[in-house]
Amino acid sequence: MTNKPLIGAAVIGQSGGPSSVINASAYGVIKTALESEYITTVYGANHGIKGVLNDRLMIMDKEDPAELEKMLYTPSSALGSCRYKIADPDVDDTDYKRILEIFKKYNVRYFFYNGGNDSMDTCNKISRYCAKVGYECRVFGVPKTIDNDLYGTDHCPGFASAAKYIATSFMEVSRDCHVYDVGMVTIIECMGRHAGWLTAAASLANLKGDGPDLIYLPEVDFDMDQFIADVKRVYAEKKNCLVAVSEGVHYADGSFVSEAKTSGTDGFGHAQLGGLAARLASVVKAATGAKVRGIELSLLQRCASHCASATDIEESFNSGKIAVESALAGITGKMVGFKCDRSSGYKCEYVLFDLTDVANTEQKVPLEWITPEHNGVTQDFIDYCLPLIQGETRQAKEDGLPAFVHLKKIFAE
Repeated sequence: MTNKPLIGAAVIGQSGGPSSVINASAYGVIKTALESEYITTVYGANHGIKGVLNDRLMIMDKEDPAELEKMLYTPSSALGSCRYKIADPDVDDTDYKRILEIFKKYNVRYFFYNGGNDSMDTCNKISRYCAKVGYECRVFGVPKTIDNDLYGTDHCPGFASAAKYIATSFMEVSRDCHVYDVGMVTIIECMGRHAGWLTAAASLANLKGDGPDLIYLPEVDFDMDQFIADVKRVYAEKKNCLVAVSEGVHYADGSFVSEAKTSGTDGFGHAQLGGLAARLASVVKAATGAKVRGIELSLLQRCASHCASATDIEESFNSGKIAVESALAGITGKMVGFKCDRSSGYKCEYVLFDLTDVANTEQKVPLEWITPEHNGVTQDFIDYCLPLIQGETRQAKEDGLPAFVHLKKIFAE
């Protein structure tokens, strides 16, 4: 490894599910790379690593700078995303040979991949392959996942804004639930296959008196009989009950409670979950006879940029910026992450993690942050999460609607 900057092009790709701030991270990469005297051209891979494999690279140098800046406040993946799992290069190097061919064609010496667990795995494999074949290319992971489950980092870009949306939505639904003098049970399903960070964020609404009575996370086994008993107890006391539940809650044998667990898988073989709220609502209705509503937040929680956290936006941009600066300094095979101090106020330090350590390792809600009854979270989670949702988006509006980025998407030939 040398700390001498390489002269060549950079590629930024986005992968996996979108978020409110994934474009802020990409903009951090793009803006910093465009400003570098060593990076000759900045390319955006259309639909992630598939864009590299298919030779579909957008020339970011030809985009209007003012338009690019709108990426800070535009949700989803402006460059296009994908769910594509490349093989282990020691088993099948077909994709890697093609990637190397494209890298050589455009003299790509910097590769940045913006995504979650599977994306860091892709990044790690490309880094290893480049080193193996002796092609000098600095490879960096830029984190993104609303699931907040990447190893090592204090939290992940995208989580805070989704958490803020979820807490806000629970406050709004809570008000709706208490309109009438007739009792009601409301069950809201949040995203989270194996990690319950998003569902736990519903607890923030309790700070304002409008949060869930019960919270169920996938870090602990789900007991249907105990769940029904919990709901009955709260309903008998309040004539109302608001429940937050992770889509990935499972029984002791590991099987998902969701009735939609066999509906299919994504590109990485993960079960497509959903329908949990409706199933639990049906069970509760039969057990209590109460009026019951099941609500699935679904995609709404991923890209609610109107409710984005300013802290999240700033940190997301900086993670992309620091990835480029670190690569220019001669570092490779890393992911940018956060180390935070909450002892007196909130301070965030940017640190680098080895891609080998990050790839395919999930970070879950600590068990000590879950109540002994397994139906709520402790103050420790509140203290952890609350600083992350601070500040409001500066998203511009046109005709009362968000002004999202519209790229020209001029492709290299």
